[in-house]
Amino acid sequence: MARAIVLGVSGMTGRAIARELIDAEWDVTGTGRDPAHFPDELGASGGGFVQSDRGDAVDLDAVLAGGADLVVDCVAYTAAHAQLLADRAADLGSVVALSSKAVYVDAQGRHSNSDDPPDFGGPVAETTAALEPDYSGEYRSRLGYGTNKVAMERTLLAASCPVSILRPSRIHGPGSARPREWFIVRRLRDRRTRLPLAHGGRTGNHPTAAVNLARLVRVCAERPATRILNAADPDTPSSADIAQAIAETVELPLELVGLDDGVPDAWGRNPWDTWPPFFLDMSAAAEIGYMPVGTYAETVATTVRELLALSPAAAAAIDADPFFEGRFDYALDDAALAAASTRPSSR
Repeated sequence: MARAIVLGVSGMTGRAIARELIDAEWDVTGTGRDPAHFPDELGASGGGFVQSDRGDAVDLDAVLAGGADLVVDCVAYTAAHAQLLADRAADLGSVVALSSKAVYVDAQGRHSNSDDPPDFGGPVAETTAALEPDYSGEYRSRLGYGTNKVAMERTLLAASCPVSILRPSRIHGPGSARPREWFIVRRLRDRRTRLPLAHGGRTGNHPTAAVNLARLVRVCAERPATRILNAADPDTPSSADIAQAIAETVELPLELVGLDDGVPDAWGRNPWDTWPPFFLDMSAAAEIGYMPVGTYAETVATTVRELLALSPAAAAAIDADPFFEGRFDYALDDAALAAASTRPSSR
């Protein structure tokens, strides 16, 4: 049985990847700093766990002792992280590392985390220019995240074993520490029946289901090569499409009210309101045999059901996340709805 090691198995992405590989009959060992966070269902299915710090060379040596047919790195953020794997490439069959669409830069130098959103003129292919690499390791900033990911990519791509770099976008799935879907679920739980959407609901930022990402990891593992691939859901849902898909899963009515482009900037904002829309071209993944598990609407239902079952304490913990600060100020929604045209865009 082929041996796979998933670095960073405890999070939403790592657990989905481990589950996919176990189902494909790989011998899977996951790593993480806290064994209490190792998902019970993975252990019950035969997955192993090693307590390990991803950035510690001694810990990594212990994890990789005896080599591995596959290493999936969910927590590589810097060139230093990448170099630790590259130095051990002779004992590895192949590596799959998760990067980000944040590496892409448009002709004006704009990117996912710049003050002004990028405009690529359409779906972004892997041949699109990337940011200049930053080898400092200072990745915890708006600019540093993408530039350090580029440095990570370049370092790993020079390794002596096959390396697949995957660039996902807005990952969603069960177990998320910061579920964007809560933006809609919370409103529906609060019996909000109308939702204003900026730019008529035509905004969009490509989602990536963790299960779809996991399926692409499996394809890369079964067809090792050195490559860069986008990793996103097969459809390109607008913010209106996403809100509607969540509402249908909750089975509560939600009227979507599209706002004109000239309204105040604070009105109709949501976690998918990137304008112009930022979508990824998935044709390169399809060319190597990748077939997604499902569309956004088909894959998001599990997450929504998990959110609906949250205890009051767990829901309050999500509310307290800085990401959601001000997002449940319904006074903004009410002001936008009051000023909306008499021709709401309902779906």
